[in-house]
Amino acid sequence: MSVATEMRIPTARKVPIRSRKPRYQGVEDLSWDPTQYLKFSDLRLRPAFDLLARVAIEPPKEIIDLGCGTGMVTAVLSERWPKAHIIGVDESSEMLDKARQDAADIEWQEAGVENWAPQFAPDLIVSNSVLHWLDDHDRLFPRLAGMLAAGGVLAVQMPKNFAAPSHTCISHAVEAGPWQEKLTPLNRPDPVALPSDSHDLLISHAASVDIWEIEYYQVLRGNSPVVEWTSGTILRPILSVPTENERIEFLQIYEQCVANAYPPQPDGTTLFPFKRLFIVAQV
Repeated sequence: MSVATEMRIPTARKVPIRSRKPRYQGVEDLSWDPTQYLKFSDLRLRPAFDLLARVAIEPPKEIIDLGCGTGMVTAVLSERWPKAHIIGVDESSEMLDKARQDAADIEWQEAGVENWAPQFAPDLIVSNSVLHWLDDHDRLFPRLAGMLAAGGVLAVQMPKNFAAPSHTCISHAVEAGPWQEKLTPLNRPDPVALPSDSHDLLISHAASVDIWEIEYYQVLRGNSPVVEWTSGTILRPILSVPTENERIEFLQIYEQCVANAYPPQPDGTTLFPFKRLFIVAQV
């Protein structure tokens, strides 16, 4: 029987907010590949523009880009507020090396997001597509809001695509081979709360909380472009563990599942719907 016939795409696994640990297994020692991540840099950057468009504050003096990665969003912050002191924070030395090459005039700090603390109260903390890698949001979000200066803003964007085939096909592939036992702990459950839950986490710590969702219909090109996309993000912890032969077989199963969910359009492109959650909280 073919993989396509056998395939039953599971729903996203959800973990109750109160039971989450700060991190899930597989992230602590994970190295990041800036080249793979930047293959879709324009599409990854667009949500940051949509997030920052809703940030309406007096020109901030102190700005933090929390989980800055290669510094794409940091550069946007520097362009919008050129007089501000901007710090990019990330724990990946590979990502920060790339960031320093492109913007040596910005202060870069290598640190884990969940333990980092500012020397001075920032006017703006931006975290674009980062906090979904961390659990314990009921502690993390109030902690970040509490770091801000009076009138400061916390601006967060997180993927909310864990129920989509791009992610649930990972569960299908994890469960389809002899690697299930060692890969299951690395299979990321849905970490992003409902908008109403995120609102409740922040409203007692902020004067206003603005929350919205956008689903982007991304047009991807090339062979297996959805697999290329996830290989730069959610697949990395899983692909770092199997043997080479297991990795090849795992990807074959995952690619077939994804190909059924995202067939090519008549022009050869692939439409990849991707939902994201946005939060702007002003204290």
